Amino acid sequence: MSTTNSSQSPSRVVLGVDSSTQSTKVEARDLATGEVIGSGSAKHPPTTPPVSEQDPAAWWSALVDAISQLSDDVRERVAAISVAGQQHGLVLLDADGNAVRPAKLWNDTTSATQADELVEAFGRDEIASMTGSVPGASFTITKLAWTLANEPDALRRTERVMLPHDYLTWRLSGAHVTDRGDASGTGWFDPAGGTYSTLMLERCALDGIDWSQRLPKVLDPGEAAGRIDAEIASDLGLRESVLVGPGTGDNMAGSLGLGLQPGDAVMSLGTSGVAYAVSPTPTVDSSGEVAGFADATGVFLPLVCTLNATRVTDTIARWLGTDAAGLSELAEAADYRSASTVVVPYFSGERTPNLPNATGSIYGLRTDTTREELALAAHDGVLCSQFQGLESLRKAGVEVDGTLYLIGGGARSATYRQRCADLWGRPIVVPDADETVATGAAVQAAVIASDDSFSEVQKRWVLGQGVTVEPRDDADGAATLERYRTHATRVADFEQTNSEG
Repeated sequence: MSTTNSSQSPSRVVLGVDSSTQSTKVEARDLATGEVIGSGSAKHPPTTPPVSEQDPAAWWSALVDAISQLSDDVRERVAAISVAGQQHGLVLLDADGNAVRPAKLWNDTTSATQADELVEAFGRDEIASMTGSVPGASFTITKLAWTLANEPDALRRTERVMLPHDYLTWRLSGAHVTDRGDASGTGWFDPAGGTYSTLMLERCALDGIDWSQRLPKVLDPGEAAGRIDAEIASDLGLRESVLVGPGTGDNMAGSLGLGLQPGDAVMSLGTSGVAYAVSPTPTVDSSGEVAGFADATGVFLPLVCTLNATRVTDTIARWLGTDAAGLSELAEAADYRSASTVVVPYFSGERTPNLPNATGSIYGLRTDTTREELALAAHDGVLCSQFQGLESLRKAGVEVDGTLYLIGGGARSATYRQRCADLWGRPIVVPDADETVATGAAVQAAVIASDDSFSEVQKRWVLGQGVTVEPRDDADGAATLERYRTHATRVADFEQTNSEG
């Protein structure tokens, strides 16, 4: 449901779009103050990993639906729009602009074999030096390699290669463009050099295909893709003068929406779990744990992503005959000081660590284990896997000792909030902005519309404020983390032995 200011306000408006795996959300903000004056949302078709695919046209339908929920007054005042999208998805369009097959999404792990083949062919050190990251099954390059191996006819018909946010930007403006932030998650872009790195792409080519001619142009931070297509503007109820931003990946937008500073870190609990921080320098991690991404402003966003986060607690809630809120209540009733049950949450396989065939494990079960203890262990397992991500960032030379922000759908849970602070052993901040990805996209749109810098917009909008959650004095977070590490290592060792056998 949308909310608006009175029609007496003549101020300009910017739209920030968050196109995730599950839905499209649109946030309308006053360009001058950053006040949220309208919103809309629409669901996407559900997916069922390890095969996770969606028709890109469904994202466009959801965007149209979400924008239609804004009032006429808000839409009349829109000056710019930017799209933040789920990273890594592979969109292949033919000469007529139609998808040659459903888009493979970030959490589709069917390309694990192709990821292994690419790493074996080029070597971890070489790939990391070329692209800042070692591709796992989530990366776009592996999905292109999967398509070559399984559906080469689809590649023969492909004229444009896109990421999910690129597709929506193209539908809005007609421009085949991307940004350095989202491009850095493909496996064919060098974030340090700011240019395409096509060596691995050449391995995915058929005769007569030059991928470099099918990739989007990489726009500079703050560079507009162009103006909205006139027919699209009419359909959406927007002015033809609306500028379209370059867009970016969802994590890059989340950083923008928080006004993140070097040293600060983010833990995002959604379908996936993500830990990241802003860095003034690029990172190269040949272990593959840290993805050396670029951000949307010109610096870097080293990041660790897991496949399993709130879906794990949702699943265990279903097992226990309740929902997420009920599971949180159960966990709150558990004695956190004597907890010994451990959930290793690799329910959908795992990306970090790279265990695509792993399954979830529960340790420490007894005949007297209670529903409350299992509920607490489910929340702790998800959080512990994210804290391992923060440790990986630290090992890669990234400073993560500033403010820790907890965002995403999981941040609404009282249990996730409190246990995050308990395990961190220091206060954390849950931002007031509920939709940080859409907020970040709106920041980018404001930069496009005003020619202000990113920092000027973030400061004017007073981003990053929120609720501070203190750790409990008697919560031994270090012991919980160590117990988790022991069992997570056990799972990894088992999977490694299994794969070798």
